[in-house]
Amino acid sequence: MSKVGETTLVMDLSALEHNYRYLQSRIKPETKFLGVVKAFAYGSDTVTIAQKLEQLGVDYLAVAYVNEGVLLRDAGIKTPILVLHPLVANFEEMIERCLEPNIYSKNILNQFLEVAQEKKQSEYPIHIKFNTGLNRLGFTENDIDFIAQKCKQNKNVKIVSTFSHLAASEDLKERDFSLKQINSFKKLSTALGNTLGYVPMRHMLNTSGIINYPEAQFDMVRSGIGLYGYGNQAEIDAQLKPVATLKTIISQIHEIGTNQSVGYNRAFKATKTIKSATLPIGHADGIGRQYGKGKGSVLINGKKAPILGNVCMDMIMVDVTGIDCQEGDEAIIFGSERSAEKFTASANTISYEILTAISQRVKRVVLNQ
Repeated sequence: MSKVGETTLVMDLSALEHNYRYLQSRIKPETKFLGVVKAFAYGSDTVTIAQKLEQLGVDYLAVAYVNEGVLLRDAGIKTPILVLHPLVANFEEMIERCLEPNIYSKNILNQFLEVAQEKKQSEYPIHIKFNTGLNRLGFTENDIDFIAQKCKQNKNVKIVSTFSHLAASEDLKERDFSLKQINSFKKLSTALGNTLGYVPMRHMLNTSGIINYPEAQFDMVRSGIGLYGYGNQAEIDAQLKPVATLKTIISQIHEIGTNQSVGYNRAFKATKTIKSATLPIGHADGIGRQYGKGKGSVLINGKKAPILGNVCMDMIMVDVTGIDCQEGDEAIIFGSERSAEKFTASANTISYEILTAISQRVKRVVLNQ
């Protein structure tokens, strides 16, 4: 990977393809695959990732909000797109751009039916979400007759899938709870299909679900974090390749004498003479203050350089005492040499958070398109 002259997020699409192929190898040939590209494709680049997944033959894409789907349609993406959290204010634009809503409540169903009627739609594809224990969004068993009645009476929409979401698929200590969720979804989706008179496509598994509950593939699986190189389990991480590498450079090197301080609020005070390096990346770029005061570190010439004091908005200072380096040298925050999972562990958070936090002002570079 080439050197950079500024803070850069390097995206390796060969790693994305590797991850996609690996996850495909864990499911049956007939099982469809949905790629999740919400939140700027987990902090990378929505359009770039979606275009590659479309090229690879993904069956569905998913975004969180309508504006994310609009961005993909404007970029020429033709693959069906599920909007996981549609809002009523965006229903008309959703229909105009052929985006498919997750319908999760009576209110949302009624209001989408109204807009579909106004727009003179015929069998517009919708997806019904059941709440099986995550308690975030979704219908319950008591809503099945209502859903079926509304959709049988109204030919403006057609249910193309039912789905649910596992709450703890990566935690094998919660296996009993996950199995309970799976059985609940089987019951709910079957009951709705019987009442409708046809069986919509079913999907429930996320990345960890694909790995830990292959018996619950149903008709399609959904993967987000796995596509980007993280499997929530060390043995799975070893099979995947991080797509994104966050890199920056050393702007300046200082010698910090005994009792001198570094950064805001004098949060670091030297007890001996050390050498510090200032890097052009800070909390405005996604490196939160929780990584300050030695909890986070970067790699410079293969060695760890702990963050000194508080993270600034646009800069961090790191301890490079004993590291052979100079101004202009590269510093790696996370990526193929050290995963985002390992970077975040010291701050007691998760890879998802740092990946999705990377600011849009950080330059993106794409490899192996």
